Amino acid sequence: MTPLYLDYAATTPVDPRVAEVMGQHLTLDGVFANPASRTHRYGWDAEEAVELGRSQLATLLCCDVRELVFTSGATEANNLAIKGMAEALAGRGRHLITSPIEHKAVVDCFKVLEAQGFEVSWLEPEPSGVVAPETLAAALRSDTILVSLMAVHNELGVKNDLAALGALCRDAGVPFHVDGAQALGKMALDLSTLPVDLMSFSGHKVYGPKGIGALFVNRGLNPPPVAQMHGGGHERGLRSGTLPTHQIAGFGAAAACYADGALEAELLHLEACREAFLRGLGALPGVHPLGAGAPTMPGILNLAFDGVDGETLQMAVASELACSSGSACNSVSVEPSFVLTALGLPRALAFSALRFSFGRFTTVAEVEGAGAWLAERVASLRSPVAVSS
Repeated sequence: MTPLYLDYAATTPVDPRVAEVMGQHLTLDGVFANPASRTHRYGWDAEEAVELGRSQLATLLCCDVRELVFTSGATEANNLAIKGMAEALAGRGRHLITSPIEHKAVVDCFKVLEAQGFEVSWLEPEPSGVVAPETLAAALRSDTILVSLMAVHNELGVKNDLAALGALCRDAGVPFHVDGAQALGKMALDLSTLPVDLMSFSGHKVYGPKGIGALFVNRGLNPPPVAQMHGGGHERGLRSGTLPTHQIAGFGAAAACYADGALEAELLHLEACREAFLRGLGALPGVHPLGAGAPTMPGILNLAFDGVDGETLQMAVASELACSSGSACNSVSVEPSFVLTALGLPRALAFSALRFSFGRFTTVAEVEGAGAWLAERVASLRSPVAVSS
């Protein structure tokens, strides 16, 4: 039996509408050429397809098309924003701010910069996982040159107050970068008014293809980030490399799927799925919703379970549910999620955490049934030791 897919936060399947558009940009009878080939019709058509994709994404984000730089994904966009701004502003100061529970693509950038002599303030998040504006305010200094905090947490689903955090950065004259990989298509984003200078996105989180992302660079940002990839000077000199016409067309088509009220409808669907899953779990005792007490994106639900061995639970669930564990494995050991331990969750509980994420193709009926099945499974796996209610 194929497990029910509840790992949309990791990646989404490509929407059939997007796949159809991509297929039109691959073969000789389609729009396949190099968009930089400006001496013939094939290249002009490809460039037009790229700019259509850029326009569709800009429309969803309420920004100018000239503010979007295509990358290979959010990881590259994060690297360009963080390393590029540190390099651009190193003459003004060498103090950077982030949190220890950001995505690894952000955390590791700051660790590299630390090794290069930059000073990083690692903000302590609230127990829910959000960063309080007053915590950021206390960390800002005259030599701070960049703040980077995510919009929606990839493991917890909690949402930072971007308006409040960004306003603090604007008042201090400090560029504000946001990892928006989990926010795109999950919340309304108006980058014409939101006080954000740089924001990273990934196509495969919104039913588009893998291997394509974008970085929003506010036109008022001066200086812009220093390019981290060099070559032909593509993307206004910020990111060299031949543009993948089919992937950009797919990313744009994915963005266009949220038009005409579809974004609002999808958010209501995600909320209904979340409620159905919890309804299916019923009154199962000893369940800890992580991120509780903070605004959340309804498509992500992270639960920790008392009284069960984490590895046993993960193995038992895998046959029926494709979800994500709170553990990160390497070749020699299995450790709990660094996010959960940073938030002070006991090690045993962190091991038993599972992230369930819902999406466009999830049905309310199937997730309610999945919740009921999970409740029975957890109950059967529990030791005789009493668990808290």
